[in-house]
Amino acid sequence: MSRKVVFRAGLVVLAIAIGMGVRQFAFSSPAPSFRLVTVERGDIQATVSATGTLGAVTTVNVGTQVSGQISALYADFNDEVKKGQLLARIDPTIAQQAVADAQANLERLRAQTNQAARDQDRNRELAAEGLIPASQAEQGEAALKVAQASEKSALIALSRAQQSLSYSNIYAPIDGVVVERNVNLGQTVAASLSAPQLFLIANDLTQMRILAQVGESDIDKIEQGQKVRFTVQAIPDRTFEGTVQQVRLQSTMVDNVVNYTVVITVENPKRELLPGMTARVDFLVKAATGVLKVSNAALRYKPSEELLAQLGASPTPAGSPRVWGRPASGSDAAASGPSRREARNGGSNGRPPSGTLYVLDASGHLESVRVQTGLTDGSFTEIQGRNVSEGMKVIAGVLSTTTAASKPATNPLAPQQNQRRGPPGGGGPF
Repeated sequence: MSRKVVFRAGLVVLAIAIGMGVRQFAFSSPAPSFRLVTVERGDIQATVSATGTLGAVTTVNVGTQVSGQISALYADFNDEVKKGQLLARIDPTIAQQAVADAQANLERLRAQTNQAARDQDRNRELAAEGLIPASQAEQGEAALKVAQASEKSALIALSRAQQSLSYSNIYAPIDGVVVERNVNLGQTVAASLSAPQLFLIANDLTQMRILAQVGESDIDKIEQGQKVRFTVQAIPDRTFEGTVQQVRLQSTMVDNVVNYTVVITVENPKRELLPGMTARVDFLVKAATGVLKVSNAALRYKPSEELLAQLGASPTPAGSPRVWGRPASGSDAAASGPSRREARNGGSNGRPPSGTLYVLDASGHLESVRVQTGLTDGSFTEIQGRNVSEGMKVIAGVLSTTTAASKPATNPLAPQQNQRRGPPGGGGPF
């Protein structure tokens, strides 16, 4: 046999070996890698979330009862004022003229009253001597009473004019801080129909409140005296506390959702919180201390049929039924974690809510563990079970499930077509 024939035979054997190796590699099923989370022991707090607006407990709109031009301003934004302190003055010229006119009218009517009184005195003397008829004396008595009534009316008009003049001075009705100033020097205000707002004064910014809007589905869990935690965007690294003061019965409709206003009192000794800030509020509904808890992703995880077939079955721990393909009866809802209503009411039909966790045994086989679920805070859920313990590793997702068996067979020796690059399709949330 020539060396040329031997060389060709060796090339054929090598090509066959390479093809078989590549085919075996291409159709092999590498073990999937999982994202694992740990069963922890800690505290869980069930909360109801809402948003609200910070404001002072007591605010007073300072207006004016007279019209005119602002002639002087004695207070500005953020000024601390005392009750009775002069804040502004409206030009008093017209009011002073009204007072002078009322004073002159009173003096005129007072003179008429005095003259009517003297005439009546003479009429009484003349009537007593029979020099004038009694009817004339009666007419003098009536004229005196009319003059006295006119004088009294003029006195009231003078008092009204003086009171209107006093309204040209704007005083602080309470102790507090000027939150708003709505007028400028020289501006004309008109109080013909309603009192325009000149200032807004907050009584005490060390005591504030939040008006939070809570939906009708959660309002039954809010009660007076309940503890509240909240954050504001201006101070994102701080969590503040408050207390529910009142749940108002009046409802409002926003986007076809019925909301109720909950009043929350807040201590603000350093005045870090300012009126108008938006607060993200969490109402503490229930709490569990020192319990086993697991990420909700682990309760939501459910292996596929292909993954179950690839990993195969493993002996099931006692009291922990194994679930392949679809979970056992009643566990469909539990596999996605307990609902908020079930966690609050103790499960459907009075039964404790349950869920399924998946773990890998020592042989790498997939194994299911049934647990009872309790409180949830949206990220973690309280769990109980005979086969769960602190530090236990459970599956929360699959990092890589792609196998060569799911790919179309290709000739490794044939030239490869250029593939369009892009985001991988069919990937799960993990």
